[in-house]
Amino acid sequence: MTKNILAVAFLTLTFASCSNDDDSTPTDPVQTETVSNLYAPQTGGQGQPVGGEFTKFDFETGAVTTSDTDWDVAFRGTTIAVNGGAVTGTEDEPERNGNAAVAEVTGTLASVTTAEDLTFNQDADATFAIATGSDNGWYNYAGDPTHLITPIPGKVFVFRTTAGNYAKVEFISYYEDAPAEPDAFADGTPYYTFNYVYNPNEGDTSLD
Repeated sequence: MTKNILAVAFLTLTFASCSNDDDSTPTDPVQTETVSNLYAPQTGGQGQPVGGEFTKFDFETGAVTTSDTDWDVAFRGTTIAVNGGAVTGTEDEPERNGNAAVAEVTGTLASVTTAEDLTFNQDADATFAIATGSDNGWYNYAGDPTHLITPIPGKVFVFRTTAGNYAKVEFISYYEDAPAEPDAFADGTPYYTFNYVYNPNEGDTSLD
């Protein structure tokens, strides 16, 4: 009788141990991608009212989207919107219906390894989370004589997506095919090229 009790107890402990091992949830690998020639034209400019539809991008699919809801970041000319917060009052901008946000970090894509403890911002009335204008957000404008628009070196943007995931982005070029030495008078714009790393595991802040 004593042997049977011990055998049952041993089996119970064994099954409990197996059950705990099975509770671990596998995680999907972090994805490293490059987006090339994302076209984000605008109308107007040069003293005329600026307008035109924003080009929306979804980190989960890694693609441009026309969805009204499943987008994280949107581009038009040099302006970048996030799907979180409120509309800014800009002509033809998309409605904000997600909780996306962005944080600006000094470093390289490789050196930014986590979204933890960052300060995230969303679009608001009259204000984009990624500031507009030369040397304010993601780019510099050189003016005469080159008139080049170039990403600010050493700046990485970490996004919280509409799905609650995280991605980090490094902008590479504003010109078609990302030439090493762009010519503002000959190379097509606005064509965004950027590298990004996306963690598909909800709530996981790791970015390496």
